[in-house]
Amino acid sequence: MPEIKVVLPKYLQIAADLRDRILRGDLAPGAEVDSERKIAADWKVARPTATKALEALRREGLIESRQGSGTRVRDVRAHRRAAHRYHRYRAQGAQYAPDESMEILRTGIVAAPDHVAEALGLEQPAEAMTRRRLISRVNLGPAEIATSWWPASLADNAPRLLEPVSLGGIGSVRYVESVTGRIASYAKDRVAARLATSDEADLLGLPASGAAVLVYRHSVFGTDDQIIEYAESVYPPDMWSVEQEYPIEA
Repeated sequence: MPEIKVVLPKYLQIAADLRDRILRGDLAPGAEVDSERKIAADWKVARPTATKALEALRREGLIESRQGSGTRVRDVRAHRRAAHRYHRYRAQGAQYAPDESMEILRTGIVAAPDHVAEALGLEQPAEAMTRRRLISRVNLGPAEIATSWWPASLADNAPRLLEPVSLGGIGSVRYVESVTGRIASYAKDRVAARLATSDEADLLGLPASGAAVLVYRHSVFGTDDQIIEYAESVYPPDMWSVEQEYPIEA
């Protein structure tokens, strides 16, 4: 019989909020984390609950406490994914964190690869708009190659996607929403590992051959369940990417 799922305990909800802020870059390495007293007051919970939330993050290696300097964020080697950028835009009004920089590598209208055409619902042969970026992080270097795709028919309504300059921090999904009136409702990620191409290896500073990368294929859908944007992000190895917290029930 189906059952209503149990809500996560309060301390895990608090830990999840802090974890998200750390991973999306709102709390940079070395930044001081709110005290147990402040967390308890902000979340309206007992202080032991705040203590358990911080302890959960310590066990994950996200924060550390030092005598005389409080609790601070550790230098975490983790991929920043589309979900982190959406959350950061909602909370901060910008999708890139202060420790990130973005370089436009390529824009244009090109022949759509088969898997891109399939994702966008285009019949081959088809053309698609593309926008490729290299995202780097302080003390880490090149951290992500992000390539977004749209039907070429969108070019007249969204000409800024073809300009090799920043969209001003709003991101391509928000820009497409603003010029089309469509609203992004949900997204789907598919993840796979593969060997880097020679071009990817060069951009990410990896060995010329035999280097593994993690690839996220990211589809954004509107309220009409039709695709708004298809994107691929390529990440270097030796960084963790997927995290999930859940109760284990008997």
